[in-house]
Amino acid sequence: MPAATLLVYTRTTDYRHDSIPGAVEALRTLGFAVRHTEDPADFEAALDAGPDAVVFLSTSGDVLTGGGRERLAGYVDGGGGFVGVHAAACTEYGWPYYGDLLAARFDRHPVYQPGRIRIADHDHPATQHLPPYWEFTDEWYDFRSDPREDPTVRVLAYADESSYEGAAMGGDHPLVWCRDPEASGRMFYTALGHATEAYDDPAFRAHLAGAIHWAARRD
Repeated sequence: MPAATLLVYTRTTDYRHDSIPGAVEALRTLGFAVRHTEDPADFEAALDAGPDAVVFLSTSGDVLTGGGRERLAGYVDGGGGFVGVHAAACTEYGWPYYGDLLAARFDRHPVYQPGRIRIADHDHPATQHLPPYWEFTDEWYDFRSDPREDPTVRVLAYADESSYEGAAMGGDHPLVWCRDPEASGRMFYTALGHATEAYDDPAFRAHLAGAIHWAARRD
């Protein structure tokens, strides 16, 4: 089977992560056929070509034109896979469709620090290789709402708020989730991936690879 084709979009109009170049290279070394762009017009043309999955990799702010929004919505609603990584939750705040697609939007984060992730669901390609508790270092995003308010969301992992300083969501804190609706494409989101070092971590690389294969229906 040929490699899954990815349209990787990294445009930023707000905060820009230094990890973006290393993250794009990591996806290439994982064996995907990557088309990477930060140009809205190129994104729209590449989307029309029908990639196996679209990856918003630490995008931020408003990154799409009106036509790009229409094309992305049509792609997902038509069965295309979507993967959001880290700051993808800090993107397109003014577009309700995108907020519904991700099921939650970024609110704030404490300082970058070590912490612990509780894996709640090992029956997924993105988490099946992980231990019940995964030690990691990241920004530990808080969200404006709980993605579990959407009954179609399947939460795969939670932040253990007792393991780091500055948590604000309280209780179970979703960090990684997905959705597989019958009538449209699969969506996967991971809040992890702030630092360049994450993309050199074998466990995180396997996490991303599993997520993308699943969204592209290669699982």
